[in-house]
Amino acid sequence: MSKVNHSLSMKLSLGILLIVAPVFILALGALFLQSRYFIRQEASEHANSLLNTAVQRVRKCMSAVETSINANAWLIEDDFRLETLPASSHRIVQFNPIVRYSSISVQPNMFPQNGRYFSVCSLNKGDTVVTVRETNKEYLDRACYRIPIETGKTCWVEPSYEQAECELSLNEAVASYCRPIRLKNGKIAGVVSASLSFRQLAEAMNVGDSTYPDAYFALLGSDGRYLIHPDSTRLFKKTIYTDVDPGSQSEMIALGHEMTAGNQGNMRMKINGKLCHVCYSPVPDTNWSLALICPDTVILSNYYLLTYIIIVLIVIGLLVILWLCNRSVRYAIRPLSRLLRLSQKIADGEYSEVIPYSKRKDVIGRLQNNFAIMQQSLYHHVNGICQTTKETEKRNDELVHAMKSTEEAVSQKDRFIQNISHQIRTPMNIILGFADVLRDGLASCNTNMIQAEDQQQIIRMMKYNAMHLNRMILMLYDSSESGTSRELMISRNDQMSCNELARECINYTYTHFPVQAIEYKTELPDAVCILTNHLYLMRSLRELLYNSAKFSDGKHIKLSVSQTETTVRFVVEDVGPGLSEESRDQLFKSFTKMDDLSDGLGLGLPLTKRHAINLGGNLVLDTSYNEGCRFVLVVPK
Repeated sequence: MSKVNHSLSMKLSLGILLIVAPVFILALGALFLQSRYFIRQEASEHANSLLNTAVQRVRKCMSAVETSINANAWLIEDDFRLETLPASSHRIVQFNPIVRYSSISVQPNMFPQNGRYFSVCSLNKGDTVVTVRETNKEYLDRACYRIPIETGKTCWVEPSYEQAECELSLNEAVASYCRPIRLKNGKIAGVVSASLSFRQLAEAMNVGDSTYPDAYFALLGSDGRYLIHPDSTRLFKKTIYTDVDPGSQSEMIALGHEMTAGNQGNMRMKINGKLCHVCYSPVPDTNWSLALICPDTVILSNYYLLTYIIIVLIVIGLLVILWLCNRSVRYAIRPLSRLLRLSQKIADGEYSEVIPYSKRKDVIGRLQNNFAIMQQSLYHHVNGICQTTKETEKRNDELVHAMKSTEEAVSQKDRFIQNISHQIRTPMNIILGFADVLRDGLASCNTNMIQAEDQQQIIRMMKYNAMHLNRMILMLYDSSESGTSRELMISRNDQMSCNELARECINYTYTHFPVQAIEYKTELPDAVCILTNHLYLMRSLRELLYNSAKFSDGKHIKLSVSQTETTVRFVVEDVGPGLSEESRDQLFKSFTKMDDLSDGLGLGLPLTKRHAINLGGNLVLDTSYNEGCRFVLVVPK
């Protein structure tokens, strides 16, 4: 049945899945394509944002150098003397730590020393500023001097490793910002320049945490030379076109033309065997171009991750759709499965389970309701037959139980009569036997036939058995309905001394067991009395002492009397075999003995407990005592 249910629900679920899956995949595919476009666009915008940030940082450094020159140029032009030039150059590098060195070059014949060329250079070496003077005609042919003189405008000049006019070498590439010195009469007297290290530019661009750890910046000069690049072997010696194969690396050549032309844009190309995304932008007021090169695996990591996510979503989505379809189908056909199971039970003869009514209005709901009506009719019919059968079986069981109870009662009655007969016949036979002995002795008129000691022993035995017989008769009477009714009518108005009662019971025990040693201990003075019924309290305490003397070793019997605020406790303990765990549960049940052959009727302890309860107290067995038996008789004061 379960396999049929699962097979049907699975077939229907797969059929629904074949219809729903294409729609689901198409919708998810459209979402995937749109998401890929947005991710690529966002990655490109983020890369351009990083590039623009780097360009702004470069311009910030360049603006600091330009400001240092422009702020000091008017001082040089206002007081243009040979003696003030070193101080001006020194002030530029001293108050502008970003300036690597500053130079002031003067055209010939500007001072009385005709034919001499003056160039003052201040070099920034950490915290030390060194000022030197140099006369070098070849320096005036360099770009940082020639271009401002020819154009009359400020400009940035690309770096060179040639030694500057300073006597000390910088040993690093620098870019120079040059401004012509224009006197009041409009004549150009020379050039003031300040240099910026490309190492400083590289540090400024890479300041802070990089979003793309494998990305790097590249700065190209006007002729395509590498001014900034992670590979130091390419700096200033190689251009972007060096070692480029036009056939397989045409994108690199196109990128070089775009950057040297001062254009801005994005390109995708292979660099060193890796597909990279390149963003490039010109540096304002220069012929340089800055590019951000980032591998596609880094910048488009989310782009590629989305593919795996979509695949996982498709698989999970199809599984979820299959699971939902399966649950929906199983829910829809659940009544059929239940009807199949219940009809199988009805076919097997089981009518107890009720088919519930359905609120569904479709064919399955009406079918279930018809089955429910049919099942109820069968159930009522079969239930009537079963009920009649059960009542008959119940009456038969009651008759069998009653017969067994009657047989057990008869058997118990027979055992009780036999036990009573045995218990009464034994002392009667002893008394009759000793009476015959005494009669024979008197009849023979020979008084010496029985010695005086034997006579006393015979008299004691006859008295003991007579008292034993009287004790059993009293127990039988107390256990009868008359004895029980009489006990319930007793009064507890006898004022008894606890110690006197204890001694009385001990003396009574001595009449049965003359040689028995009983230890007596009391915590109460003799004046302490209680209101109780003397007869039943005495019978209870005597029975406890009698049992201890009868079943113990006969040497270590102890009676203790103590009191609490509301009760008096009589504790009887002995040393002997004690009671087993099994016999403790039956201890206070009437006519219960350790075995059928043992002496007694099995009424002593049950009657004692009943007397104690009727007197307002109780009788308990101290189970913590293991050397024999210890019974505690508690009565109220």
